[in-house]
Amino acid sequence: MIEIVGVVLGAAGAGWLLRRKHRARVAAGPAAGIPAMARQPAGQGRWRPGRVYADGGAARWVPQRGEPLPLPGARATGLRVPSVKEGISINPGSRIVTCTYEDGGSIEIAVMPLDVRELLAAVPQADPGTPST
Repeated sequence: MIEIVGVVLGAAGAGWLLRRKHRARVAAGPAAGIPAMARQPAGQGRWRPGRVYADGGAARWVPQRGEPLPLPGARATGLRVPSVKEGISINPGSRIVTCTYEDGGSIEIAVMPLDVRELLAAVPQADPGTPST
């Protein structure tokens, strides 16, 4: 009988803590930035989760772990769906935006379809006449 009372009290306490945490999360509002996954250089390496921020007119990639990566002079040069192999690592419903830097470097950023427009506003598209590498 004592064990049942202990389990019920534990479950009630856990429910109270979860409800409190949920209310705090709802009160804080949505997180800033665009949730995304990126790999650099494009086509190589592994996908890393993080967020793209476009505040102050300069876009930057902030991984969950590691140093922020500024995207100075980055231009979106391509938009595609992930391959089957990439769909295992990232959400298969996402869209991959390929960006190139002025110095020839590249990065791929995968976002959900509803976030593509916001990402393209943060990282402008390359001019159609500009040759891509």
